[in-house]
Amino acid sequence: MRHGVQALWAVLTNSAFAGFVTGRIYTGKLKTICVPGLNCYSCPGARGACPIGSLQAVIGSRQFSFSYYVVGFLFLIGALLGRFVCGWLCPFGLIQELLHKIPFPKKIGTFRGDRLLRKLKYAVLIVLVILLPLFLTDILGQGAPWFCKVLCPAGTLEGGLPLVLLDRSLRGIVGWLYAWKVAVLIVTLLASVVICRPFCKYLCPLGALYSVFNPISVFRCRVDRETCVGCGACAKVCPMQVDPVRTPNAPECIRCGRCRRVCPTDAISFRFLAEQKMRKPGAETVQMEGVDPADE
Repeated sequence: MRHGVQALWAVLTNSAFAGFVTGRIYTGKLKTICVPGLNCYSCPGARGACPIGSLQAVIGSRQFSFSYYVVGFLFLIGALLGRFVCGWLCPFGLIQELLHKIPFPKKIGTFRGDRLLRKLKYAVLIVLVILLPLFLTDILGQGAPWFCKVLCPAGTLEGGLPLVLLDRSLRGIVGWLYAWKVAVLIVTLLASVVICRPFCKYLCPLGALYSVFNPISVFRCRVDRETCVGCGACAKVCPMQVDPVRTPNAPECIRCGRCRRVCPTDAISFRFLAEQKMRKPGAETVQMEGVDPADE
């Protein structure tokens, strides 16, 4: 069902189908609204704006209201859903997951340096998305979209390749930067066969931003520790190598729900404002938010 939701969302947010024929980017009123997931503004079919691209465009602007809108939108989505967006509403996440289903002799879950490498996405967020567009601005006070310009493989796949293929005039002006981004895309897609969601784990600035909200978001993972038998099945199937029993709302969790599906005792659930059970001596069980039985 989750892949179906991902595919449906990808179609809906890229439903300006005429753009795939004409090679022109949709510029209607909907393009002023951000979508919650990473979805390239330059995709010929894109109906909405990518929040990371929008943030880079306005973060150095003197018209602060635009910055407040984009930042406020990102904070609102993060506070409500955390990385649920990564697991359910990101077209490039879907592509990576489908590629990971391709049979390969040895799939890699984790490796030496994996945890350290996951910090790289925070550096990408701070340097390419915030600092460079904020301080390197043009005469109008606008910064260049450095992340989109030099790194984003999702933008290359959704925007760069279709536009170059559809517009003959663009083919004569592409240079080494375009070749570099195509190379990054190819490496990312090939790595996806062996490693589940490598872009999400190591490079995605939107995932880095939403991950900060995971431990405090309204939509949360709940583990009933009275029901849990400690079998470890949930940790084994997690594509992001999270142990839901130890850290149910870890920054890396994308709320995909695989852990819930394999739990033999239905101890794992995802819900808004997750509740925990607390027993009081001589009283019936009551429901209290944020209370762990171990703290009684």
